[in-house]
Amino acid sequence: MTSPIQEIKERLDIVEFIRSYIPLQPAGKNFKALCPFHKEKTPSFIVSPERQIWHCFGCNEGGDVFKFLMKYENLEFYEALKFLAEKTGVELRKISPIEHKQFDILYEINHSAKEFFRKQLEQSKEVLNYLFNRGLKKNTIEEFELGFAPLTRDNIDSLIVYLVKLGYDIKDIERAGLVFKTERGNYVERFRERIIFPIYNHFGKVVGFSGRIFEQARTNADDTQTNAEINKARTNADDTQTNAEKGQILRKSAFGRREAVFAASTAKYINSPETLIFNKSKILYGFHKTKTSILEKKSAILVEGQMDLLMIYQEGIKNVVATSGTALTIDHLKILRRVSEELILCFDSDEAGFKAAERAIDLANNSDFSFKILTFKDFKDPAEIVQKSPGTLVSLIDRAKPAMEFYFERYLKNADLRGIDANKYGPNTDSRGNIFEFKKNIRIILSKIKNLTSAVERHYWLKELALRTKIDEKILAEEMAQLKTQINADSPAKIFGKNLGGQAQINADGLRKSAFSPRESAFSRRELISQRLISLINIKKDFQAQIGEYVNYLPLDYLMIFKNIVEEKKLEDERLINLLNLINLRASLENNYLFDEEKLTEEFYELLYQLKIEYLKERRRELRNLIREAEEIGDEMKINSILKEFNEISNLIHHAKKT
Repeated sequence: MTSPIQEIKERLDIVEFIRSYIPLQPAGKNFKALCPFHKEKTPSFIVSPERQIWHCFGCNEGGDVFKFLMKYENLEFYEALKFLAEKTGVELRKISPIEHKQFDILYEINHSAKEFFRKQLEQSKEVLNYLFNRGLKKNTIEEFELGFAPLTRDNIDSLIVYLVKLGYDIKDIERAGLVFKTERGNYVERFRERIIFPIYNHFGKVVGFSGRIFEQARTNADDTQTNAEINKARTNADDTQTNAEKGQILRKSAFGRREAVFAASTAKYINSPETLIFNKSKILYGFHKTKTSILEKKSAILVEGQMDLLMIYQEGIKNVVATSGTALTIDHLKILRRVSEELILCFDSDEAGFKAAERAIDLANNSDFSFKILTFKDFKDPAEIVQKSPGTLVSLIDRAKPAMEFYFERYLKNADLRGIDANKYGPNTDSRGNIFEFKKNIRIILSKIKNLTSAVERHYWLKELALRTKIDEKILAEEMAQLKTQINADSPAKIFGKNLGGQAQINADGLRKSAFSPRESAFSRRELISQRLISLINIKKDFQAQIGEYVNYLPLDYLMIFKNIVEEKKLEDERLINLLNLINLRASLENNYLFDEEKLTEEFYELLYQLKIEYLKERRRELRNLIREAEEIGDEMKINSILKEFNEISNLIHHAKKT
């Protein structure tokens, strides 16, 4: 019987699926793209429709449709499996462990809560009018499924009672983050008297909520419920719980004034806590709606709050996202980096907004984004721009400034830039501006310039700073050299998957260059040669017998693959299967003279020669390390023994002849 995994693969076209995430271009029988998992300028990400696999020859990531989805969306295998099963209509009855069921329960509870909040908003003209007055339109409210969490006078109409009636266990409701337990053991709803913004994951499933306090909020709640109300709720609850359990839950939801006021906290926004399905550092509000537009424009506008996003989206600017209850994180940048080349920050115009923008820029400093800042003086936030001056935001976006320009304006705006003579005015004078403050601000800007990854950008902005401050560029360069480079805990290589330790290409001594032999390869030179050899052996079976003694120079994994090919056995090891898939994919890209037997034979023997040389060079490197170790402990006999083999191998390399 076909497994669900295999059935999903058969129903899903990997090309069309990956194309829904990144733009693909035809490349012979295959498709290519810029890799979404590391920064590159030349496409090395290949999708093979024939083999239904993908591979990046730049960062060496690869696999099937499951691996792509897991890596792109930061998912566990089961999450990817469940999503693809739903997409393809494959039944997953046979794989439903208890821990996986927990995901489903939380999704269901959040969905039901969202429906509850929506109905409450529909019934509250006061809240709807408030949203309309803030500039939101009915279709925007409906599209993003906004809701309202009331502070009900009759707790029989509360969210807890609603969810219990649907049959959900109170502990699961707590796990979903919708209620919490007080010291007295009462269950309290997290969201009360708040406008609700459902938060979705990238697949459009509700994973949490953000609640904004309703300004006209009622502050009082009834101290108690009547026994009749509790009994009425109890009789409607699901039969899966005992009457005693139902009664206890419903009584505990009937809290008095003090707990009601506590629940209806005065914080402007409160958010769902992190749960099994909600990690706010990996979720961008609105991304499930806007990622297609971001991908098309290759540009993302980042705002601070839900209202800003909704107003901008409503204006017709669809390539916008917002953070959800947290500052911008590295995971957010990873998500945006995959679909956009440009990031435009559009934060509030107050000091808090400026600081948030600076933190975001510093975090993304090594991300290879084209980073811009949208500034505005006459409005407090993007939502106000849209509400009070329709059409203005589009022109402001077009005039967004590079991040360094933002720093120049922020740190040089109060300085007298016509030149400051420190000897004349002294280190703390106020006669032409505070020299001490000026120096501090210059050093801040220099630290930002120093942290730029591009030498060209560093040179440009250093020159620009010299021009604007009338300080000699050499002096600024000297000052910058004294500053410590600020490196984030996660380097750009760690954050964006870039392999900075590249290997040599297979192109020495006339060996034909591979179409995909990038400098940044995860394979050693001997491994790359072995890959090509095996692909040639697959093309021409006669080569199996001609490899002879050279088989001993293959790395162990490739030797095992070679033996399976010769013995016509099926590989069992998944790691070796993936490696063979890579070899075959590489072969399909490189065999542009497939039927030119003379060229194939010429390359085969060249590869054998190169394989032996690389094997000997690797062994010589090992011996060099052994000599160092022996020298450290003063073992003369061992040194002489190793030196003898070292010299023999050096002679073999020097006198090696091609077959």
